[in-house]
Amino acid sequence: MSGPHYVPVLPTRPHATAAYQQLSPAIQRAVVPLWNLPPRHGTASDVLTAHMRREAHAVSRVQRHHPAWIDTPFADETQLGVFASLLSDLGETSVLRPVTGPGRPEFQQVAALEAARRSGSGVGIRIGLPGEWDDGGTRAVRELLARLDPADEADLLLDLGAVRSDRPDAGKEALRALDALMPLTPWRTSAVMGGGFPEVTAQMLGQGLHAEPRADWHAWSELTSSTRDYVSWLSYGDYGIQPARAIGREPASGSGGPAWGYLRYTTAESFVLGKVLARGEDRIAVNRAAARQLLELPDFRGTTASAGESWLRDCARGHGTTGTGNASVWLRVGNVQHMTYVVRSLQA
Repeated sequence: MSGPHYVPVLPTRPHATAAYQQLSPAIQRAVVPLWNLPPRHGTASDVLTAHMRREAHAVSRVQRHHPAWIDTPFADETQLGVFASLLSDLGETSVLRPVTGPGRPEFQQVAALEAARRSGSGVGIRIGLPGEWDDGGTRAVRELLARLDPADEADLLLDLGAVRSDRPDAGKEALRALDALMPLTPWRTSAVMGGGFPEVTAQMLGQGLHAEPRADWHAWSELTSSTRDYVSWLSYGDYGIQPARAIGREPASGSGGPAWGYLRYTTAESFVLGKVLARGEDRIAVNRAAARQLLELPDFRGTTASAGESWLRDCARGHGTTGTGNASVWLRVGNVQHMTYVVRSLQA
């Protein structure tokens, strides 16, 4: 079993791969992402294959020095078939570990287990826990593990989904699940992932900065305060600076999008959000003002803390019409500062 890492659940999108690339080498070594291919329902097979191959190979390139997992949890049968062939295409030298789980189609499980056997990279077993733990799930995981080659290693990926203020018992339910799952095998990695980032509305951002409690981090703190022997081996995971359900959205087609967005900043207790504009004559002034507000936070960690903080500094103090970003940039900047801060919090 390996020691703890930070496991962010990330989409295989350009903003997320760019964020991972912008992490410092020391932070990258502690980050083991769970990459998620987005669903593309109703897409022609050849187009679907091209999209998935391009995204998987882009992730493989940025992960060439460090391992990660790759999954397609919201795929339909057609996309799962492409994913199965993609696992074979990635080859024996890939650092991307295949993911499967109980309840998934038989052929997807077979493809993931065969890819693990072929590459020797092991396999991630992703187990959803959106509510209360059902003890009947233990048998399904045990049966899946029994099909794994004895020489291959397995990773436990316990996925709580959205963990916000309406789930005060998320930590307790995670412990119930772990009590049942941890004895099943000597897991290489055991990660608990939850998404605390809110579903943001324009109304939330109407009065300057808005702070949203990090309920997933609070659940993690409750979990790790337990006296269970396995707690010291657990890895923390989250969904970065997007809501948990964002990875299940199909990529938008065409241009456009909302006229507003938001900058994100992570503190010990909260996600702090500041409204920015994607277009309009006030865009430059509004966006620079939002960045200045974040720099003035008592919890701001300084402009050299990461590439995220340095971008906020440049945006706040910049001149002219450039350097205030767009939706992709705001996501990248938010994830860089967030992932850096989480790693340093865990190490502390």
